[in-house]
Amino acid sequence: MSDGAWAGLAVAGVTAAYALGSRRLSATPVTSAIVFTGSGVLIGPAVLDVVDIEHYAAPITALMEAALTLVLFTDAMTVRRRDLATGGFLPGRLLGIGLPLYIAAGWLLAWPLLPELTVWELALVGAILAPTDAAVGKTAMTEPSVPPVVRHGLNAECGLNDGLVLPFFVVFAAGVPGTSYAQEGVAGTFWRSLLLSSVLGLLAGDLGGRLLRAARARGWVAPAWGQIYVLGVAVAAYELAVLTHGSGFIAAWVAGFAFGHAVRRHRTVGGRPQGPDRTPEFAEHLGALLASISLMVFGAVLLGPALEHLTWEIVLYAVLSLTVVRMVPVAIALLGSGLRLPTVAYIGWFGPRGLASVVLALLVVEEQVPGTQTLGRVVAVTVALSILLQGVSAGALAKRYGRWYARTAATAGERGLRESTSVTEASLPKASVREGSRVTPSDRSGQ
Repeated sequence: MSDGAWAGLAVAGVTAAYALGSRRLSATPVTSAIVFTGSGVLIGPAVLDVVDIEHYAAPITALMEAALTLVLFTDAMTVRRRDLATGGFLPGRLLGIGLPLYIAAGWLLAWPLLPELTVWELALVGAILAPTDAAVGKTAMTEPSVPPVVRHGLNAECGLNDGLVLPFFVVFAAGVPGTSYAQEGVAGTFWRSLLLSSVLGLLAGDLGGRLLRAARARGWVAPAWGQIYVLGVAVAAYELAVLTHGSGFIAAWVAGFAFGHAVRRHRTVGGRPQGPDRTPEFAEHLGALLASISLMVFGAVLLGPALEHLTWEIVLYAVLSLTVVRMVPVAIALLGSGLRLPTVAYIGWFGPRGLASVVLALLVVEEQVPGTQTLGRVVAVTVALSILLQGVSAGALAKRYGRWYARTAATAGERGLRESTSVTEASLPKASVREGSRVTPSDRSGQ
């Protein structure tokens, strides 16, 4: 049996095994992210040596880019303007104030601990580790006893910050000599990756949404093919940007917003109101599968080798990234919000790293310029600690925080708590069904 067949068998076996026990595991602290990442370490060079980046660089890159493209597109597709206005002080503060502070804090704290990296590489560390992913601590956003405004704020943050961090990533990467991003220079990268890619994504998403809406109005589209159509629009937006040497990820993210808006503009077909929009479901499920497999590949090609080259500086930075780099900016962003200290601490702790950080780190490591190996190890150890610590603690801390909220609300009266800001379940974002950057109402009972 060829090496490729062994790798395929390992991936299929782990995926099938998790699927068979997924319901049972949902009642435990063991998340899908823990299972797939741990399995990746086992099948990687550190143990069984079934999968390594040297032999599978092209398919690994394609897999991870496809996963992130679908997640960016479907997350953006399901966001509405009212999502950010619902209990809006929290998403706005976390994204508008917190996100730039996460990047800056990650950059500055890396400076004394990772002296071998250049200024731009240090900035990349901060940007790559800024996005959060709910797959790592899903229960923190689904536990019913947690006030809705907090769940909504974390959910909205996870769904949007991976796209918002992309402009920082491409500009910082353009400052690193020897990378493909540097060929255009910072100015050229800004023009192609940010401006041109955004315009192409906007056009592709809007046109794709209009065509689907028109075809639906005439009864031309079978439901199953309407869901498959979403994949075509996402891929088209990504490839248009690649063809113009821009950022496919930015184009896909912007296209998702435009596509979702265009499809929702008229909610009737043949004069009859539509039921729940199931258009993104197939793309979401496929994105969920690819994201899980990507975490397995991450365990094999990034985390396993990183564990063989651990230093105290890398471990210390990973710990600081999960605590100081996240929690201090959250506290600053929430100053004057009226939220109590336990709420600020809860929001600060649950800033889990996941798919976006993994994919962006791999793209930098593949450039094979000085410093990228260290950068990859730092990201790998940070994401691994996040998957383990925040994943395992999500259920217990969510219940504990929920009990605190219930007691405090009963004592102070709900009007006396900023956490009791009215947010109805129906107004929460309908988000991705994957155990990933956002969660859906249907996921609230499980992990």
